[in-house]
Amino acid sequence: MDIEQFRRAGYQAIDRICEYYYTLQDRPVTARVEPGYLRRTLPSEAPQTSENFDLIAQDYETYIMPGLTHWHHPSFFAYFPIGSTFEAVLGDLYASSVPNPGFNWSASPACTELETVVMDWAAKMLGLDPTFHNSANVGGGVIQTTASDSALVAVVAARSRYTKQHRGVPSETLRIYTTTQTHSLGKKAGLVLGLDIRALEVAAQDNFALRGDTLRRALEEDRAAGLHPFIMIGTVGTTSSGAVDCLGEVGLVLEDYPFIWLHVDAAWAGIAMVCPEYRDVCALGDINKYGDSFCTNFHKWGLVNFDCSGFWVRDRASLIDALDVTPEFLRTKHGDAGTVIDYRNWHFGLGRKFRSLKLWFVLRSFGVEGFQRYIRETVKLGNMFASLIRESTEFALVTPPSLALTVFRLEPRASPPVSLAKLNELNRVFYARVSARSDIAFTQTDLSGTFCVRVAVGATRTSEDHIKHAYEILCLEGKAALEEWQCATGEVQ
Repeated sequence: MDIEQFRRAGYQAIDRICEYYYTLQDRPVTARVEPGYLRRTLPSEAPQTSENFDLIAQDYETYIMPGLTHWHHPSFFAYFPIGSTFEAVLGDLYASSVPNPGFNWSASPACTELETVVMDWAAKMLGLDPTFHNSANVGGGVIQTTASDSALVAVVAARSRYTKQHRGVPSETLRIYTTTQTHSLGKKAGLVLGLDIRALEVAAQDNFALRGDTLRRALEEDRAAGLHPFIMIGTVGTTSSGAVDCLGEVGLVLEDYPFIWLHVDAAWAGIAMVCPEYRDVCALGDINKYGDSFCTNFHKWGLVNFDCSGFWVRDRASLIDALDVTPEFLRTKHGDAGTVIDYRNWHFGLGRKFRSLKLWFVLRSFGVEGFQRYIRETVKLGNMFASLIRESTEFALVTPPSLALTVFRLEPRASPPVSLAKLNELNRVFYARVSARSDIAFTQTDLSGTFCVRVAVGATRTSEDHIKHAYEILCLEGKAALEEWQCATGEVQ
C-alpha cells in the first residue's frame, strides 16, 4: 500500500467507523457466535500472495464484526464501563503512525516527556498529593497496560524494598495481603511471583470493606508465625460491589509497620475523584496520606480507549531500584546523568506504546469540566436505576449502591420468607434468562454466598431511556424466571 492507497483506505475506514457508531444502538450488545466460528470460516494458512485491501476490509465487516461484544453499547451494563471516545481513537491512530518503542527518553523524547506531563495533569485533576507528581522528582506517574500490571509492578517494588530492609528473609515467608473482595490481580501477582497470598475476610455488615482491626490481627498472627507480610493491596471500588476499604484505619495500622507497602487499586472508581464531591467517598485523603502507590484505569471510566492504566508511586526510587536493568547498549548520556525519566525502568517490558498521546487528546478535548459532567451524569443514571430497584416489589438491593454500580437480586415478597439457598437458585435461573439475551448485558457475582446481579453504568451513550428499558427487561425476565423456577421446584409464592 502506497501513501495514496493508504489515504483512500483511511477515508473508507473512518466512514465505516462512523457508520458503525451511527448504528451501534441497533446492534446486538453481545456476540452470538459459537466457539471456533472463525477457524471454521477462515483459511487454514496465510495467503501466498497479497490480497486486495478492499476485500480485507470487507472481511472485517463480514467475519469479525459478528464476533464482537460491544462494550461501549448504551445497553452494556456488565463488568465495568470501557472508555470510548473519538478523541482517543484518533490519538491511537496518530500514535500508530509514528512507530517507536519508547523505552527511554532518547528513543523518542516526545513520548517520554508527554507522558510525564499528562500524568501530572491527571494527578492534579484527581487531587493526588504533589509527591505523586513527576515534576516533584520524588514520586511520579506512568501509564501501564492494565490495573493487573500496575499491581504486579507495585508488588515487585514492595518486595524489593522489603528484602533490602530485611536481609536474608526466605522468599517462602513473604506474604501478599489482599481481601476476599480484591480483584483477581492480587492472586495473579502471587501466582506470577511464586509468593503466598492471604485474603483477609471482609464482612457484609461493613459493606465488604476491610477494617483496620482485621488487618492488625492478621499482621500479629503472621509475624508471630515467622511470616513476612510486605504489601497490602487495598481497593477503592471492588469489582463485585464497589466496596471501599477503610484506608484510614488501614493506614493507621500500617504506621506501626512502616516497611509494609500500601497499594491502592482504584481501577474503576478512582476516576470519580475528578469530582470534588466524590473524593471523600473514594478516600482521597487517606490515599494521599498513606498510599505508596495508586492506580486507576482511564480505559474504564476515564474516556480513553483501552489500554491506559494510570499508576502513580510516592517514591520512584523504590520502583526503579526494583526494575532497573541497564546493559551497555541501553546507556545514554541523559539517562546516566539522571536528568530524564527512562520509563523502561517503571514497568516490566522494554518497549512501550505511545499511550500518552490519546490521553493528551482526551484531556484537552474534554477538559476537567467535561470529565466531571460525564462522571456526574453516569452516577445520576446509576442512582436512577437503584431507585427503581428500591421501589420494586420483586427486586432488592444486596449492597448500598456505589457511585454508578448497583448490586441487586430477584427477591419476591413471600410469607414465610424464602431461604437464601432457594433465592440463589431462583436468581441463577433469572440470570440465565437475562444473560441469554443479546440486546443487553449484565454480570453476575457472589457476595458471601449470596448470588446477585451487577449493573454498572458508564457508556457515554447511555441515557435515561436505556436505564428504563433495562429495568423493563429485568422485570419481564424476573417474572418469567419466577414462573420457571416455581414449575421446576414446586414452590408456590
